[in-house]
Amino acid sequence: MGTAIMITSGKGGTGKTSLTAGVASCLAAMGQRVLCIDLDIGLRNLDIALGLADRAVMDFSDVMERRCPLLTAAVEHPDIRGLYLLTAPLSLERDDPAAFRCVVEDAKDCFDFVFMDSPAGLGVGFRLAMAGADRAILVSATDPAALRDAQMAVSQLITRIPQLHLVMNRVQPKLMRQLRTSIDHAMDTAGLPLLGVVPEDQNVTMAAASSTPLVLLTYKGAAPAYLNIARRLLGQRVPLLHIR
Repeated sequence: MGTAIMITSGKGGTGKTSLTAGVASCLAAMGQRVLCIDLDIGLRNLDIALGLADRAVMDFSDVMERRCPLLTAAVEHPDIRGLYLLTAPLSLERDDPAAFRCVVEDAKDCFDFVFMDSPAGLGVGFRLAMAGADRAILVSATDPAALRDAQMAVSQLITRIPQLHLVMNRVQPKLMRQLRTSIDHAMDTAGLPLLGVVPEDQNVTMAAASSTPLVLLTYKGAAPAYLNIARRLLGQRVPLLHIR
C-alpha cells in the first residue's frame, strides 16, 4: 500500500508544482513507482514541469467518473521509468471528495507514492486532495504574505491529516538577511516541522521551458534539495541542504 501526499500552499508563486515534479522525479529515479495527480482544474501545468506536456489524453475526472481505468489514464514518463502523471480536467462536472478518495485508494495499490499537486488556496482542488491524503507538505516562500497564507492552510489541514510538514522553497539567503527572517522563524510561523529547504534556482524555470525534469538537467541548485526531500520521505536521515 502506497502513501498519498498532498502538496499545497497558502498562496500562488511558491514553486509548489516544480517541487512536486522534482521530488517525484527523484523518487522514481530511486526505483519507486510514483503517480503525480494534477488538481489545478482548468490551469494545469504539472505536465510541463514533469516533461510530459500534452501527452495525457484522459484526466482524473475520467477515472473518477469511471469512464477510463486508472492505469490507462496515467501516462508514464518516457525517460524516467516508474514516473506517471494523471492530469487535471479543464472543468469538473462534480465536486465529489469521496469519489476522488476512491481514485487515490486504488492508486495506492499500484504506486509507492501518490503526489497530489493541489492549487493554491482552499478551493475544489484543495478539498479533493485533502480527502485523499495520508500526509501533506505545505510549500511556502519566506515572505510574510506567504507565511501568513500558509498558516491559514495549516488551520484547515491540522485536524484532518495526521502528518504535516513544511518545505521552505525559493529561498534567497541575501533577501532573508534583508528581511531579518530565518528558517526557524518560518517554522514557528507556519507551526510545522521542516522537511526541506530549497534554494531559488533559475534552472527550475529553464527546465520547465524545455519541458525537462530538473533532475535530468542539472545536479546543482534545487536538484539536490529535491533529492534530499525524497530521501527523507523514504525514511532516510539526511541533513538539510546548506544554502549559501
